[in-house]
Amino acid sequence: MADPARARKLAKRISQIVAHAIEHDIKDPRLNHVTITDTKITADLHDATVYYTVLGENLESTPDHAGAAAALESARGVLRTKVGQGTGVRYTPTLAFVADSIPEEAKHIEDLLAKAREADAEVARRATGAQHAGEADPYKPPREEATDDEFADEETRS
Repeated sequence: MADPARARKLAKRISQIVAHAIEHDIKDPRLNHVTITDTKITADLHDATVYYTVLGENLESTPDHAGAAAALESARGVLRTKVGQGTGVRYTPTLAFVADSIPEEAKHIEDLLAKAREADAEVARRATGAQHAGEADPYKPPREEATDDEFADEETRS
């Protein structure tokens, strides 16, 4: 089992190598909008999982997830060779590519936040002009503390 710090460093280095190779070395146009987000490596340093996202050409266009997955699959051998050359480890880890779900989860969170904002606005709209059902201050006023003179008066009465 490898040192966890070494595994983290190797995973980060694999991310850098793969991202650089996709950007500069591999000429597949389907990889133009692919971004490497993270890499996880097993404790024995034999298998690496590379997470990626695919962006559209602009905000309105839909990203080509299937094309990017096929392009990464076809470039797997070249990328593994680049990783082997760039890391210098005894055993070059196998690469598995997994589409990262962060953009979809972020969109879901943004939708939930928008719903919460709408609900808050509705509550604020209903609260304008509303009055309390009972007294304005429903709490009892604090009792005033007795002074020493009041205690003396009570003792003389008894």
